[in-house]
Amino acid sequence: MSATVVPLPPNSASDTTDFLRRMASMVSGRNGEMLLRAASLIESLTQRAMSAERLFHEQQEESKRHAERHQAVELASNAMVSQIAALRTQLAEVTAAAAAERAAFDTERGKLLGLMRDAENHIGKLTTELDSLRASVDAFNETVVSVPIEVLRLARTQFDYLSSGFARKGDVISQAMSEIGGFAIDQALTVKQPTDKA
Repeated sequence: MSATVVPLPPNSASDTTDFLRRMASMVSGRNGEMLLRAASLIESLTQRAMSAERLFHEQQEESKRHAERHQAVELASNAMVSQIAALRTQLAEVTAAAAAERAAFDTERGKLLGLMRDAENHIGKLTTELDSLRASVDAFNETVVSVPIEVLRLARTQFDYLSSGFARKGDVISQAMSEIGGFAIDQALTVKQPTDKA
């Protein structure tokens, strides 16, 4: 509960002490002393009351400044709390997006590794098949059937066409087989060229 400070009327204490001192000068003995002591006491109490009032006003101003500072700090604190919450939300979103990207990357990487293994296996099979075909061609060359070069060139063109078509469709196996066929014809044409010139 705060005390209410009522300012003294101007010059009332001064008028009273002046009156008491005048009365003391007119009265002798103990009564005069009492009047002088009363005047001194009133002056002392007046000084204390004025000091208390001044101190109260200073403390009131200080309290007001503290309240304003407290309100400013509270507003800044609320703004920082909101900003931290927004940053946490943003961090959570970025973390979730990074995790999703990482998962997608890992999935894609797994697919590519699988495709690479399949391709390596397929290349191994094709290499084995090619070696087998070369051995077969070498064996076959001993019992060669005569085919016109134009027919071989036409067949080579057909293999190129097939290879391009399979490449567009993404059929790597058929594309490789077409290229192997074309390579075999190239080999036959290369072997035949010196004979043609002769």
